[in-house]
Amino acid sequence: MNRTRSLLKYTLSRLALVPIMLWLISTLVFLLLRVAPGDPVDAILGNRADSSAREALRLKLGLNEPLLNQYLTYISNLIHGDLGQSLNNQESVSQIIARTLPASIELGLSAIVFALFIGIAVGFTGIAKPEGKTDLAGRLFGIGTYALPPFWAAMLIQILFSVILGWLPIGGRLSPSLIAPSGTGFLIFDSIRSGNLIVLTNSLRHLVLPASTLGLLLSGVFSRSLRINFEKILKTNYIEAARIRGIKENKIIVYHALPNALLPFLTIAGLTVASLIGGALLIEVTFSWPGLALSLQEAINQRDYPMVQGTIVVVSSLVVFISLFVDLLIAFVDPRIKY
Repeated sequence: MNRTRSLLKYTLSRLALVPIMLWLISTLVFLLLRVAPGDPVDAILGNRADSSAREALRLKLGLNEPLLNQYLTYISNLIHGDLGQSLNNQESVSQIIARTLPASIELGLSAIVFALFIGIAVGFTGIAKPEGKTDLAGRLFGIGTYALPPFWAAMLIQILFSVILGWLPIGGRLSPSLIAPSGTGFLIFDSIRSGNLIVLTNSLRHLVLPASTLGLLLSGVFSRSLRINFEKILKTNYIEAARIRGIKENKIIVYHALPNALLPFLTIAGLTVASLIGGALLIEVTFSWPGLALSLQEAINQRDYPMVQGTIVVVSSLVVFISLFVDLLIAFVDPRIKY
């Protein structure tokens, strides 16, 4: 009963922090965009536009208002779920995000699956034979993949598998000759639901390179985290007690050490999933992947205030809620955590 009350209190306290965090993030984004050099009117009309056209556009966009009025309007619109309209094409920011977010989620989740598979395999293999050649190779793999510049690794993989070998498409999400089936925006799911095997095969071929590149760069983080957690846990007293009782080493690793080693690993995986939704910018740009990060990069270049603000607010909200879910999950499954 005491644990249930404590868990409920912890959950309510974390939920109370969510709106404060979102407000701070939204305010910071608003201020940083306003103090950044450049003028969105120049980005839209160019430097040669006459003063009357510039003033008319500034009036239409509300940029002639005092900064405080702009901020209050911005916060009021956010509270009502209005992310505004893109300055570039006057399309609703919500519609643009709804169109591009599924592509980023599809890429991010595929990369996470690849990274978890490689990271767990490398980390688990290394701890099974510590201080050996396999463990050393796993450590070098973790450091090397973490240190690789994403754009450089992406270009090398493109050159090898697309240009030289010609096995996979160099970029994009679907061949121009094919039409994506209508539905949720997730190509794999929509093609399976509609029974369109051609689109399914084509979308998977386009997904392989960006997902495996991003997954490879993340796998080193997972392998190192798992290896370090395993190393600490294998030195604890209850593991030594299990060895004294004559329990085989493989059973100690699987049944005693692995569950405890996965708890901090779960935190890293959860935060990585959240950040990947909008954080795979270099990968999306290099592979021309039509996701949220690519649209954010274009909006930044064009000084599209509403698009940048709306994208960052949405991504930040996803990061906050996924982090909250992971924290609550860990607090629920691990009774040692005090809150």
